[in-house]
Amino acid sequence: MLVERDEVLGTAAAAATAARAGEGRWVLLASAAGMGRTAALDAIVRRESVGGAMRVARARCVPEEAGFPFGLVRQVFPDDVAVPFSAPAGPDEQLVLHRLVACLARSSAERPVLLAVDDLHHADEPSRRWIGYLARRITGLPVALVLTECLDQSEPTPLPPATGTTVRLRSLGAQAVTRIARAAGLTEEQATTCVEAGAGIPALVRALVADLGEGPLPRPPSGPAHSRYRETITGWLRHRADPRSRHVCLALAVAADGGTPDGPGLLDQVADLCPHGRPPSARSVRRLGRMMRHPLAREAVLAAAEPGETAELHARIARLLDESGAPATTVASRLLRVDRPGEGWMARSLAEAAEEAAGAGRVAEATAYLRHALSGPHPPDRRADLTLRLGALELPHSAAAGIRRLRTGLELHTDVRERAAAAPALSAALVAGRRTDTALRVLHQASRGADDELVQVLQTLGALISSHDAAAWRSAVARLHALAPTAPVTIEPLVCGLITEYEAGAGLCSAAEAVGRVRTRLAAPVDPRLRTAWLGSAATLLQWADHLPEARALADACLPAAPTPPDLTDAGVQCLLSVRAEAALWAGDFSRVVAENAPLVEASAGQGVRLPHLVAMVATAHAEAGRRARAWEVLAGPGPSGADSSWEWNELRYARALLHAADGNWEAAYEDHLACGAGQAARDFVSPVATPWRSGAALALVRLGRRREARELAEEELRHARTWGTPRTVGRALRAHAAAVGGRSALDSLTEAAESLRSGPAPVELAETLVDLGRAHIEAGNGRKGRDALREAHAVAERLCGTAAPAPGGGAVNGAPPVLAGRLLGVVEEALREGRVRGRPRAMTGCPALTAAERRVVELAAAGHTNAHISAALHLTRRTVETHLTSAYRKLGVTRRAQLAPVLAREAEPAAPPPPG
Repeated sequence: MLVERDEVLGTAAAAATAARAGEGRWVLLASAAGMGRTAALDAIVRRESVGGAMRVARARCVPEEAGFPFGLVRQVFPDDVAVPFSAPAGPDEQLVLHRLVACLARSSAERPVLLAVDDLHHADEPSRRWIGYLARRITGLPVALVLTECLDQSEPTPLPPATGTTVRLRSLGAQAVTRIARAAGLTEEQATTCVEAGAGIPALVRALVADLGEGPLPRPPSGPAHSRYRETITGWLRHRADPRSRHVCLALAVAADGGTPDGPGLLDQVADLCPHGRPPSARSVRRLGRMMRHPLAREAVLAAAEPGETAELHARIARLLDESGAPATTVASRLLRVDRPGEGWMARSLAEAAEEAAGAGRVAEATAYLRHALSGPHPPDRRADLTLRLGALELPHSAAAGIRRLRTGLELHTDVRERAAAAPALSAALVAGRRTDTALRVLHQASRGADDELVQVLQTLGALISSHDAAAWRSAVARLHALAPTAPVTIEPLVCGLITEYEAGAGLCSAAEAVGRVRTRLAAPVDPRLRTAWLGSAATLLQWADHLPEARALADACLPAAPTPPDLTDAGVQCLLSVRAEAALWAGDFSRVVAENAPLVEASAGQGVRLPHLVAMVATAHAEAGRRARAWEVLAGPGPSGADSSWEWNELRYARALLHAADGNWEAAYEDHLACGAGQAARDFVSPVATPWRSGAALALVRLGRRREARELAEEELRHARTWGTPRTVGRALRAHAAAVGGRSALDSLTEAAESLRSGPAPVELAETLVDLGRAHIEAGNGRKGRDALREAHAVAERLCGTAAPAPGGGAVNGAPPVLAGRLLGVVEEALREGRVRGRPRAMTGCPALTAAERRVVELAAAGHTNAHISAALHLTRRTVETHLTSAYRKLGVTRRAQLAPVLAREAEPAAPPPPG
């Protein structure tokens, strides 16, 4: 069945009618490959030869005979021994052509002739010239000359338009293909496949209809092994297509195999990669390009490729994409199909693609690019750089592979300075793999033969890494003290920072002194090799001093935003990760702690990279959010510390102690606090700034009935806390002291603790202290003050949860998720029940809802004082003043400062007397 070929059949019928009347005409059926030229020619022959109306002379040209002179003519005149076997020239050729036309004229005089020539594009040149000669003289002959020609494979044969017509066979429309498919009983989905994969090419549409009639494609292993569709394409490419057409199809299939290239004219440029003759038409390229988008078409075309042919095309397309400015990942995805990316631009593209993929969090993809880049030849330094970058990406997912790769990269460098520049990456990786001693040896070996400045850089970095080993840390601090007076200006900030960290932990300086040292050096020039290490040290000290926004800002300035993975081969980055996590934890932002750090903790779990400090932060955040079971699971990840004396394990022991306390296992909590203290003492770290283990141990001892021991620890803790001098450390120590001493002294300590904690960013400690203060007031017979303190604690705990009150039954409120039942909220609500505080605290409004601190701030604000004046008068930070005002506005139902005075005045007015009678 011929569909959409009425024009072809009608034109041929008109030419045949004219020929039978003695007025010959030619008709050329021209089309791209597979458009059904032969089928149309066969239909014309059948229709016009019915009843012997015309004698048919047929010839089919094939590529194998294109070099034989008069091969086509010999098929038309098979018995004419006068057809030459060589090509005559000049008049001799004209004589031959004239004689052959005369022979045809004599034959057609007996009965009109239909001369059908298929695939004229494969004809030999003498025969093509004879066809042209015949077409110019056909008008007076009873001959219909019907020819077919593939426009993809040759220049159009020049024929005189006065004696005939060229008809283009177009691809079938979607409606026609659908009609054919539905007539064969195919489903709508199968008909769509015929439209998309058949591209309107009749031969392919027929093959698809036959294949899909037997079941879906691709076939399951138990189905028929052959596919007519695939065989049609591969057979044409292997046996009938000329080299240029074959190459164009392969190029477009390879292009589509990696995604259709974007950009104006890029598809045409892909087709131009063909080294054989003239480029294909733009129309043909677009048609084939659309067809190659279908996987069935691509698979069939690529199956006809020779070994290595597709790899070469991928390389050439990659080069084309690279030159057109395509994204590096687009180029690199092609280069992955090339066995050995041996050219420099290939390694560059793969390396750039690795950075793009890593920046998007696709680490597996990035490592694949770098591994492939390393499979090609490179100069030693270039290979070293690629190897080091690959090691950094592999490290979180396999410590052994990452460290091995980094060591290889280091060894590839032959220059002393280059080796020294690469050594810190390996040493930081070794620290992440808990091999601090080896990390220090790497830095020491890299400094051999280096100049004095480089030795000092490595020595200072070594001091930072030494903080992970108790004995090495003491020695490193001694060397830093010796280096400090003569340290170059670009190294001195980190030297000072590390010394200050030691002195802060040893109780030898206050928070104010530490912050003063940091701030005077933040604007100082720093060696680029020490930048992250210095900022990590500075951020640590600022965090310890409760300057959490500043510490966080330093960390955010250096750490990549999600989903880009952090570089664990930078010791400074490791430090900044710790600061960022702990600053968020201290601020009570538990969801941020989990969101920012849990992915890295989970990715490295069981892979040899143990991150005890981040594990401790994530576990504590889970516990504070009320997910204690999950917290215990996280804490089990790093396993035992063994002989590792890093400060990170002390953080882990402290987190474990907190979880035991939350579970009510006070004996285990006490033991873990003591283990934490022993670890800190080995590093001369006596300050409660990082791990207030004495306070925790004292609270556990009180629960165990051992108040005398608890008091000794609490008093020692309070002494060290006052030395450091931040509200958090002092308030926390006072709370433990209150628990240990009891009685009226406990009430005084808790009152002082609450006042101290209100002035600093310590919401967790404040809520815990307010609970203890509320209970102490109630036990002392002052129920009103006790309930006020408990209500204030409840407000703090609710803010930490970040939600409003739950709906009845625990459902959502206005579409929001249910409230997170945090640890503190549970503790506070239990205390409220014990204190018989009725009603939901959050429902309170007006002046009675204000805390004492909020009341003082509001009174000063109502009197016209600015936030700066209030901050100075009450010795509070500006941020704390703003927090109190925001809370007070909500409770008082006001939105502006000017509304405060009238509200306070109304609250102060005496109630009106009752009416008489």
